[in-house]
Amino acid sequence: MAKPTPIELEVIRTTSLTEHMLRVTFGGDALASFPEDQESAYIKLIFPQGEGKRPILRTYTIRHQRPTEIDVDFAIHDAKGPALTWAVNAQPGDRILVGGPGPKKLIQHQADWFLLAGDMSALPAISVNLSKLPADAVGYAVIEVPSESDIQSLDHPEKMELRWEINPHPDPNGEFLPSKVEALPWLEGTPAVWAACEFNSMRNLRRLLKQRADLPNSHLYLSSYWKIGQTEDEHKVAKRNDSEQDAAAVS
Repeated sequence: MAKPTPIELEVIRTTSLTEHMLRVTFGGDALASFPEDQESAYIKLIFPQGEGKRPILRTYTIRHQRPTEIDVDFAIHDAKGPALTWAVNAQPGDRILVGGPGPKKLIQHQADWFLLAGDMSALPAISVNLSKLPADAVGYAVIEVPSESDIQSLDHPEKMELRWEINPHPDPNGEFLPSKVEALPWLEGTPAVWAACEFNSMRNLRRLLKQRADLPNSHLYLSSYWKIGQTEDEHKVAKRNDSEQDAAAVS
């Protein structure tokens, strides 16, 4: 299937959600061609680099979608790449090329209970997942944030327990988030698991989940959204190599 042609969107407004989360609201006439119901799908922000050079692409999640607007949330951190630098300086009327949307990655809804886990990079997708779970859903959402001021009010089923875990400094060994998941009381039955976070945290979570439960692929989504000390392009290479190694270990 051919990729959608990039469209040019306009910044409508920016909103500071928490200390480390900035929302940019996009609109413009081109949104008329954008498909409906794309919350949690990803888009590519496109930054041209001049004639003869490949543009820089950065991946972000659609947090909200309305008929004439979409919201994209940016986690604010010290290492400001091209997308975050652009976002923190964005003003109403600024324009940017956007590719996508890519496929949505939602947690499997046919399960005995649910486990969502991730850091700030995954908070927009976790938020959408929580809002779309069945009203009687039971389970946990474990969310790593850098400060108490980054805790948000999220729409979620009453019996889904939100556990906000404060970690001011990303752990290069990727042990913080998995340790919080490991400490959870494991509920009865087969869970559906959705987790996205830093690369090393993802690998540790994968190891933990393999020990805890033999889940079918339909009930497990596990991804890394970034890697400490690497650009998105470098992270993509690390992800591909890790996926090949993991597949080889299973076969």
